[in-house]
Amino acid sequence: MALSLAIGAVGLAPSQARAELQTTGINLEGIAYPYAVHTFAFESQHQLLRMAYMDVAPTANDRGETVVLLHGKNFNGAYFGQVIADLAAAGYRVVTPDQVGFGKSSKPANYQYSFAQLADNTVALLDELNIDKAHVLGHSMGGMLATRFALDHSGRTLRLILLNPIGLEDWRRFGVPYQTVDQWYTRELDKTADKIKAYQRASYYDGKWNPAYDRWVDLLVAPLQSEDYPRLAWNQALTYDMIFTQPVVYEFDRLTMPTLLIVGTRDRTALGKNLVSKEIAATMGRYDQLGKTVAARIPDATLIELDDLGHLPHIEDYPRFRAAMLPWLSQQE
Repeated sequence: MALSLAIGAVGLAPSQARAELQTTGINLEGIAYPYAVHTFAFESQHQLLRMAYMDVAPTANDRGETVVLLHGKNFNGAYFGQVIADLAAAGYRVVTPDQVGFGKSSKPANYQYSFAQLADNTVALLDELNIDKAHVLGHSMGGMLATRFALDHSGRTLRLILLNPIGLEDWRRFGVPYQTVDQWYTRELDKTADKIKAYQRASYYDGKWNPAYDRWVDLLVAPLQSEDYPRLAWNQALTYDMIFTQPVVYEFDRLTMPTLLIVGTRDRTALGKNLVSKEIAATMGRYDQLGKTVAARIPDATLIELDDLGHLPHIEDYPRFRAAMLPWLSQQE
């Protein structure tokens, strides 16, 4: 049975339909995003891949500029629904891809993941859409990718917005041991709906829960029962390895474009905290300190700290995120 479920700013899925989410495939087949999803087919690493993306035109006062939104590790482009709507209303064209390995995009059986490769894939999409330059906003893992994009393609990056990006520190310096891809894969295979929700509750929302957050759990739970889930799990394991072994923290001083760093200061996200002592773990992911440290290293940086918000300001308190992001972007012109 096909399922059409809108994942956007308005309403949750009907309760009778949520159970059917678990019948979708690893590309979230049958699940509708907030806006129409297009497919970009391209060749990479000797294979044909498909990148899903939303491309939303300005709904008022066309500025002739584009904003590219880059999602985090445990998400896809769908969670930017309200962000897209407000940027389009402010006159921007908004392009929101699902990176290879995520959401509705290809999950290749074999792929060498790197932030440089994902950045190049995104450039290929922009070329396809005849977009020469863009503002780039990245959240969480997308912040690491946005930084790599801006470093490798500075001539195509107008302004950079980093929203609670991970990678503001090198976790290896805390003594976090290397985890093999096989170890990450085993962990991915062990995921359940309860574990996913428990992780998000503890890590993103300070132990609290709002029913509006269920949709972001649902999109991760949906593919678990698919016979192809091991392939998705393998892609997820490979991207964990990418995150851990390809830090961008040492290159922030090379950013040349105006950069906005938006930080929910309650965030304590750090890869490998469970692999070190409690004493060391308590010193990791201190976004209340990391925002200031990193902003001081970026030549043209603006830091906006959102007190008492965690890893997802645009989900937890959208009006505060909007008030931080949109005026800065508009005032830079």
